[in-house]
Amino acid sequence: MTSMIDRPIQRALISVSDKTGIVEFARGLAAYGIEILSTGGTSKILKEAGLAVKDVSAHTGFPEMMDGRVKTLHPFVHGGILSVRDNSEHVAAQESHGIGNIDLVVVNLYPFVKTVASGADEDTCIENIDIGGPAMVRSAAKNHAYVTIVTDPADYADVLADMSAHQGATRFALRRLLAGRAYAHTAAYDTHISAWFAAQETSFPRQISFTGNLKHTLRYGENPHQTASLYLVEGEVRPGVARADMLQGKELSYNNINDTDAAFECVAEFSDPAVVIVKHANPCGVATGTDIADAYDRAFACDTVSAFGGIIALNRTLTAKTAEKIIGIFSEVIIAPDIEPAALEILSSKKNIRVLKTGGMPDVKTPRLNMVRVAGGLLVQDRDQGVITPEMLRVVTKRAPTAQEMADMIFAFKVGKHVKSNAIVYAREGATVGIGAGQMSRLDSSRIAAWKMKDMKLTPPPGAHLVVASDAFFPFADGMLAAAEAGATAIIQPGGSIKDAEVIAAADEKGLAMVFTGMRHFRH
Repeated sequence: MTSMIDRPIQRALISVSDKTGIVEFARGLAAYGIEILSTGGTSKILKEAGLAVKDVSAHTGFPEMMDGRVKTLHPFVHGGILSVRDNSEHVAAQESHGIGNIDLVVVNLYPFVKTVASGADEDTCIENIDIGGPAMVRSAAKNHAYVTIVTDPADYADVLADMSAHQGATRFALRRLLAGRAYAHTAAYDTHISAWFAAQETSFPRQISFTGNLKHTLRYGENPHQTASLYLVEGEVRPGVARADMLQGKELSYNNINDTDAAFECVAEFSDPAVVIVKHANPCGVATGTDIADAYDRAFACDTVSAFGGIIALNRTLTAKTAEKIIGIFSEVIIAPDIEPAALEILSSKKNIRVLKTGGMPDVKTPRLNMVRVAGGLLVQDRDQGVITPEMLRVVTKRAPTAQEMADMIFAFKVGKHVKSNAIVYAREGATVGIGAGQMSRLDSSRIAAWKMKDMKLTPPPGAHLVVASDAFFPFADGMLAAAEAGATAIIQPGGSIKDAEVIAAADEKGLAMVFTGMRHFRH
């Protein structure tokens, strides 16, 4: 095909909102004697840099109007971009109307996402919906056989390098690659706009799309034979693993990222100094403490075996004192809102530990959507941001819980929200002492949690309190009775089973206190 050849660039149109590197790029183009057309602020910056620039209005013979809404929507622009250079009818039309070719289009779009994120009013957001920009991008991308389209400053160097290697021309392979990126750019832009409109009406619009920017390709996925990458959601500023600063350690794996997210979201549930240790996406130790070092000791004590090779999340600055404790065992990742320099120095002796600083904690009450891919579709739901308060709890047994039991039940139920179903969490004095996760039977989860508690020698002494949280109702009394046999004195569960009366009667017979939350925390 004659279109699949190197195409020289004689005229370029540059109109960018993100002006990163644009002066340097334009200088590189000018070195080839390329005529530069431009608009508004871009034209001003290029002229101030000493570059010869022709305003688009001078090229079209038509002034910008309507506050800049109409400036590039003109046949002299789109005819010059869309013309098929080796089509005689196109060429004749150009000659008849005096339309010159535009061989390079450098455009990125109005900052709609940043405008919305700034809290701007609706009129300002509307004015930051680009019209001419996407039209030029799509035109140039469609005609990539002849026209080079650039939407990302990261591609400037590649374009100049290609031109250098081909006497001022670009190869078809590069133009095709850039065209694909251009359509991704406009698709992402429209996705953000449609999401903004949808958010003003419903969380679940008739059509939905998502967009992300590639951060990096991972070594592999869950298993070595799978490929994987990490994408960042534009406009999503929630502190966490995806956007954290990596202060030391080797590249994060797919499983590291997944587990670290689980750990950091869990530790964000607590206002007191807290530490969460996660293994395979499930907490194996969670505790609050008088300070972060105390919280770590108590979280680690819950399951010293599973903690080996785990993920450690803190909701306070990682101190040197805590770092000294952590290096006593092998850990994959440490994530915290901040890291003391002395702590980082201590951790540097363990070069393979990934150390992440987020700069803040996520707000557990902030709404957002979670997605799961299924064959032929997507399951979309809002994030589980349910929070239990003492006022929401209903005592259903003859004995009411003590103040300490009540505090520990709320603590345990928060942990249970982050444990795979069926979830059973044993806790006392602000720390987990046994966790049963992901079993097909709630009874088995109860037994596993009790076994872990006994194995770690954390069974409370006779007469001491011990609470149990269940993420969903007990369908039968057996799971609750297993907890009672392990020494439980108080139980928190959602309630709602047809067997609730039977379960309550069994709790009364054992002298237990039990409260219903009315809220379930399934996690699959």
